[in-house]
Amino acid sequence: MLVGGMQASLGRNCAGGRILEKQASLIDHHPCNYAKTPQVCIQQHPIRTRIPQTSERRSAAICHVATPSAAGAPQPAPETESMAMEDSADAPGILKALASLKPPRWLFRSVACLILGGQVISRMCQGKIHWKNTLEQLKLVGPQSLGVALLTAGFVGMVFTIQFVREFAKLGLTRSVGGVMALALSRELTPVVTAIILAGRVGSAFAAELGTMQVSEQMDSLRVLFTDPVDYLVTPRVIASMVAGPILNVLCFSMGIGASVLLADLVYNVPANIIVDSARRALTGYDVFTSMVKSWVFGSVVATISCAWGFTTSGGAKGVGESTTSAVVISLVSIFIVDFVLSFAFYQGQGTALKQLK
Repeated sequence: MLVGGMQASLGRNCAGGRILEKQASLIDHHPCNYAKTPQVCIQQHPIRTRIPQTSERRSAAICHVATPSAAGAPQPAPETESMAMEDSADAPGILKALASLKPPRWLFRSVACLILGGQVISRMCQGKIHWKNTLEQLKLVGPQSLGVALLTAGFVGMVFTIQFVREFAKLGLTRSVGGVMALALSRELTPVVTAIILAGRVGSAFAAELGTMQVSEQMDSLRVLFTDPVDYLVTPRVIASMVAGPILNVLCFSMGIGASVLLADLVYNVPANIIVDSARRALTGYDVFTSMVKSWVFGSVVATISCAWGFTTSGGAKGVGESTTSAVVISLVSIFIVDFVLSFAFYQGQGTALKQLK
């Protein structure tokens, strides 16, 4: 190695060497015998890093020409940053445990879902709504989901009509079939069935779309363009689900009652006017209100969970598939949990709806 125009060899054989050994580095300070000017040679030997992801060994040789002092002695070279770093083995055990601690995936996504829901509520209160995207998402959630929802509600109504008519005919209570069907459809069946359709068709689309945008860094592109992804992507989807849910619920209820009346009249010879009159006397405004509230809450839950799972997607195409599946499953579980909570809150005490059918 050329130092100061002279050929100098670096290492332990140089005279006046002083060795400082540590786990991080080994540095030799000495005046070189083969140079005519006072010099300091610093040799940093290979360092084994403690990072588990890499096993690289680095070595570097740095030579500095020192300015002679008044006494002719060489100036010592400044110590490198590696000399100031303490060995990680000296750190307390609690710090190591905290550094290696990683929260579970479900906890991270649950917290992200709560934060995202709060941001959506804040944006709606501030009026930061992208109306064009909202109308586009409303078309996806509403009209494009209507056919599947009506078909499902119709067959659900006919299945429950078969069960009710068979049992009530034995007790001579065929006049109560319409009222019981109306109560079952309005309070539980149509809100839950509509929410399940939204989770399977719309929630999966939300999670897959936002997950693909996340792994392909389109979210970062929106931020570079000074566009908030929550305003542009999440809030329109949540609002569309909140608006379309109650509307789909009303239409599914009408379809379920219609299918029930048709089957009872054609197969079991129960007149249609008896079914309709019984349903009219059993239903109250409170039942309609609670049904709409349930469908509104279910739509909000499905959209928020699906968007949050899409936002927290990682791992490429495989991660998108896992996030979509997980979003649908968690949405379904959340629907039944929220349904229990709302039913427990709305229908306390002894019911009096069937007394109107006598």
